[in-house]
This record gives sequence, C-alpha cells and structure tokens, in this order.
Amino acid sequence: MNIRLLGKWVSSLITIILFVTLVAMAFIVISARASGGEPQIAGYQLKTVLSGSMEPEMKTGSIIAVKPGGDMTRFQKEDVITFVNEDEVLVTHRVIDVVQSGENVMYQTKGDNNNGPDPTLVLSDNVVAEYKGFTIPYIGYLANFAQSKEGSAILLVLPGILLLAYAGFTIWKSLSQLDTKDKNEDKIEEEQKEPEESIISSNNNGGLYRPVRVIKQDEKNNI
Repeated sequence: MNIRLLGKWVSSLITIILFVTLVAMAFIVISARASGGEPQIAGYQLKTVLSGSMEPEMKTGSIIAVKPGGDMTRFQKEDVITFVNEDEVLVTHRVIDVVQSGENVMYQTKGDNNNGPDPTLVLSDNVVAEYKGFTIPYIGYLANFAQSKEGSAILLVLPGILLLAYAGFTIWKSLSQLDTKDKNEDKIEEEQKEPEESIISSNNNGGLYRPVRVIKQDEKNNI
C-alpha cells in the first residue's frame, strides 16, 4: 500500500476518533446534568454498578441499561430488577421468588455473586426498572466522574483541545508538503534549463556562435 495513502487513512481515523470522543463526552455530561443523575438514552436509564454482587454478568464499575416504567408486578423468577432497598439505595439483583401477600406483590431477590438472598423482600412499589441485559464494563467510572464539576470540565474541554491540536498539526503538515513540492518543482526546472544553456557559448565580443565543424584533409581534396 502506498505510504502516503496509508498516512491519509490514519489521519482520517484519528480525526474521527477524536470527534466521536468529543461528542460522546458531551452527551454523557449533558445527559447526566439534564436528568439530575444517571444519563438516559432512548427511554433507558444508564446505571453504574458499584459492587460485585452481580458478577460475572455485571462487573464493578460497568454501566448497565435499565428500562423504567410499566407494571411492576409483572416480574417472574430469573428477571433482574432495579429497586430501592431499605437504606434507600438503588440495587439491581435477580428475582428468585415471587411472594403474593393480599393485594401486594413482593420479590425475593439475590445477587448472583452473593451466598444468600437479600435480607428483606422487595415491595413491587419499590421497583424502579428492569435490567435489559445491556452492559459496558468500566465505563461507569467515567460516568460518575462526568457528574462532578471537575469531570464535566475535563471531559468537555480535553477532547476539544486534542481535536484542535491535531487539526493544527494536520494543517502545518499539509503546508510543509506544499512547500517541499514547490521547491522540488523549481529544482527540476533548473535542471532542465542547464543542458540547453551549455550548447550556447559567447565569443570575446559578447556575440553568440554555434560550434564550427572541422573539415578533415580527405574532405578538402574532394572539394
């Protein structure tokens, strides 16, 4: 592959990555600010996993997508729900049993990585969302960082600075290549002129003459 063509591909790829990073960081920061907490997209809430109780499916520090709303009494065994526990902390655990008590529906839950079930039943009114199986490892750390003032500033400004710096470098590189190309063209023109100038000589009076052909003795006899 041509080296120059490869360089263009790499340059375009870096520009796209920086631009996508900038847009993604802006989305995370603005979405988190607008929602007053976790980012949202297409009706799904993005939650950060803060413990290893649901590993290996949900790694600590990962982001999961949960779907809020709907009938919170609809869940069955093996469903994974997000609920508010007795300490008013959001928890995402698996339903291992459904308990009907009069008009109330309660769930026995358990973390996949825990040895036993959660100590208290979860009332259906305390369920806020259902886990839909979407998770991205370790991005949760970034989402939490984006919710701080320092994180918001850094995640919005840093990709923009990198994008501008790379754009400046690309412009400087292009100008350098144009300058080098002009110098090479001038050099080629000078080299092409030299053979033509060497054919012409000047006499003592400053006039120009062409080289004279010398007639040999045998040729004189034939004249």
